[in-house]
Amino acid sequence: MEEMVVLGAGKNLLSVEAFKRLSKVPPEVEWFANIQNPNTRDAYRRDVARFMEFIGIKEPNQFREVGRAHVIAWRKTLEARKLSAASIRRKLSAVASLYAYLCEKNSVVNNPAVGVARPKEGANEGKTPALSDDQARALLKAPAMHTWQGKRDRAMLAVLLYHGLRATELCLLKIKDYEERRGVRTLCIHGKGGKLRYIPVHPKAVAAVGEYLEVSGHVGEADAPLFIPSPERSTRNKPMLRQRVRELIVRYARGGLEMPRGTARPHALRATAATNALEHGADIAKVQDWLGHANPATTRLYDKRKSRPEDSPTFRVIY
Repeated sequence: MEEMVVLGAGKNLLSVEAFKRLSKVPPEVEWFANIQNPNTRDAYRRDVARFMEFIGIKEPNQFREVGRAHVIAWRKTLEARKLSAASIRRKLSAVASLYAYLCEKNSVVNNPAVGVARPKEGANEGKTPALSDDQARALLKAPAMHTWQGKRDRAMLAVLLYHGLRATELCLLKIKDYEERRGVRTLCIHGKGGKLRYIPVHPKAVAAVGEYLEVSGHVGEADAPLFIPSPERSTRNKPMLRQRVRELIVRYARGGLEMPRGTARPHALRATAATNALEHGADIAKVQDWLGHANPATTRLYDKRKSRPEDSPTFRVIY
């Protein structure tokens, strides 16, 4: 990429010819290679492609012509489509990230996404309905424990419900991430932005994961995914996919649990863990670290303690 940086005469910009050598921005530029998370990389590729379609960009040098008004117009279109706040933030972040890269390479003068207002972080967090304690217990008991798959599925559900992991974080876990630290079984979580956090494993999750690993046959393979699609040796280096995890949750939820709409997905289990921990006295700052939230306001959205009807002053009134 560096050899492409050929400055135009007297200008701190690439010449049109040199800029074209970036070729088909965005998927072929190094910008994508710098995005380590494959899910984020795929999402950003789609987002930038949709942005290019919206404003009519067909040639790389047209990125120079984009202004803040174009980005604002796109945001308004996304809002009109009733997309979630999280989706809009991600799409704007994709454009901002691309332009930051192009600015660094002297391909454009400025970043038109800078200063464009975005929906507040966490605007959709906390709206996901959490399971009741009875529903969570029923979900954990749903897998058939006489099968290899049932043992794996209960272990995955236990890791999600007892630790508040994102589905992607669950899928990224390797055998070596399930380790002992200071005598306590611990999960090394690979969170957003490449940040690591270490979470003690709940005793019931330890038991569930232990039963699964006894029959998985890959416990000694440190770099193998913790949760695998099948016990066949040919699949031991393949992690579970997020979509597969979601499908499993939906299937078990439909097995007579009568779970409300929106609760049969991985994020509902994360919301359940966060809500349950807070309701049972966990410190909110520690829950923030536990969940891997950058903003404490996001964690507070899971705190339902002030909205419990039994705690209302109504029931303190005596005549």
